[in-house]
Amino acid sequence: MPQPAVFLDKDGTLLDDVPYNIDPSLMRLAPGAREALTLLASQPFALFVISNQSGVALGKFQRAALKDMEAELARMFAECGATLAGAYWCPHHPDGSVAPYATACDCRKPAPGLLLRAAREHRLDLAQSWFIGDILDDVEAGNRAGCRTILLDNGHETEWIEGQQRVPHARAADLHEAARIVASSVEAAARPAPAGEETAQ
Repeated sequence: MPQPAVFLDKDGTLLDDVPYNIDPSLMRLAPGAREALTLLASQPFALFVISNQSGVALGKFQRAALKDMEAELARMFAECGATLAGAYWCPHHPDGSVAPYATACDCRKPAPGLLLRAAREHRLDLAQSWFIGDILDDVEAGNRAGCRTILLDNGHETEWIEGQQRVPHARAADLHEAARIVASSVEAAARPAPAGEETAQ
């Protein structure tokens, strides 16, 4: 049976935003992220990290460096009592300088390719899943994949290019507040319908 997931953007959502960082020693959980992971670990969701890593295409670091970063993320999740089910990276950028990554693709957010791939590989129920991110490209990727979306209002969005697919289902100040929204949705779904609201047969 397909499982729902919570997809988390990495930089600026899960971790403090350090541009093009792949050094595990500089990876720090963002405010509210530790509490969020602990809460999400008690919920019926598989947890994934979804991130554009254009530094590969731009020649700032090797793709192999992403393995160490993923291992550190798994350790950080475990410290919070959570399990990292998978991390999906887009190494491409159309203005890059490193072949074969200097190209347009279907996985660089706001495209939904990474979420669709995760859903295929892990049998995920995207309609029951959430994507939490700090910019509207995250929201668009989640909406295009068929997820519910939460935008963190933490000041990281600077362009505010709006559109039909760029409207989040909810907004939150930090990842902990976003996790509480997700947890509340589970509680609401489990609550029996009040008498008189059952669908007539």
